[in-house]
Amino acid sequence: MNMQTPAPSNLREIPNPTVAFHRTELSVILSLYGRMVAAGEWRDYGISSLKDVAIFSVFRRTAETPLYRIEKRPKLRGRQGMYAVMGMDGQVIRRGQDLKTVLRVLERKLIRAVE
Repeated sequence: MNMQTPAPSNLREIPNPTVAFHRTELSVILSLYGRMVAAGEWRDYGISSLKDVAIFSVFRRTAETPLYRIEKRPKLRGRQGMYAVMGMDGQVIRRGQDLKTVLRVLERKLIRAVE
């Protein structure tokens, strides 16, 4: 009687899932980014997709540290909210479940008094 042993499961073949921004999330973020670039506030951005967080970093100049980081952490969905805006010093400026609501903090920079 021939009996085959099952092939060992090779965990290295399974790619590690990374967190990334969805197309609809990116359209909201890039819409704000475009308006801030037109206002002369921001100049560059960077996107990082890591194992447990996706980060959209905003820079005033390319060689500097980011002014703001927009983070997506799906593990915090049930607690504080999976979207957060972080300041230059790492402090949480706003956190919540809805991306548009969280980004309103940054849109206030566009409102200026007209003389």
